[in-house]
Amino acid sequence: MTRITVQLTDRLSTLGLRAARRDRPPTLVAVAHGSRDPAASRTVTALLERVRALRPDVPVRLGHIELNQPLLADTLAALRGEAVVVPLLLGRGYHVKQDIPAAVAAAPHLAARIAAPLGPHPLLAEALHARLAEAGWRDAVPPGAGVVLAAAGSRDPDAAVDTARTAALLSARLGGVPVLPGYASGLGPTVPEAVRALAALGRERTAVASCFAAPGRFAAECAGAAPGLAAAPLGAHPAMARLVVHRYEQALSSAPLSHPAATVGV
Repeated sequence: MTRITVQLTDRLSTLGLRAARRDRPPTLVAVAHGSRDPAASRTVTALLERVRALRPDVPVRLGHIELNQPLLADTLAALRGEAVVVPLLLGRGYHVKQDIPAAVAAAPHLAARIAAPLGPHPLLAEALHARLAEAGWRDAVPPGAGVVLAAAGSRDPDAAVDTARTAALLSARLGGVPVLPGYASGLGPTVPEAVRALAALGRERTAVASCFAAPGRFAAECAGAAPGLAAAPLGAHPAMARLVVHRYEQALSSAPLSHPAATVGV
């Protein structure tokens, strides 16, 4: 009888552990680009701490596309069960369309899906607005004010579409102040070219909004090209944490977890 009781207890315990695993929310895998700037890693860590505070029930892991550890492939290899991969990227492009899906496809042991990138979205515009305000922007601006939305840039036309949509959202948030994209790479226009375009429209008081998730070379170069006020990267702003959680939850509500993964919520 004692042996039967022990076996039954062990069996019930095993079943309980399996049920607990089934009830646990899928792991949120945040994907950062990676940077040689040590401030980038600190910034992403701070952002994910805010994410954990918003959803303490959700396991949160980090993977990088390049330059920093852990790499996304290593993070996915160490996981089991279900995952939602959330790019900490601000629009579509090669990393979102190629690199991240390839890494997920190389982890067939996971039931995974890929969330949409963080932008465009009103929460992104909220964070951009807040960073401009921190840098000294006042909403009661003179008629000659304009903003350049500085972004990484890409040769993918969808990336330019997403940045233009973010620029429009920020313009609306600023009460109609013109906002033109300027890029650190890709097909342009560059930040200086966007500044000149605004000047041609009579907008001589130009600020630069930093559409970068974390500090790095591109963010520093774009800030250095600002003729005046330059906002800090978005970093761990509370709106960014809410946006990461939103993309995670949006992906979960879009379709059952399955493999091969697909990008959802775009």
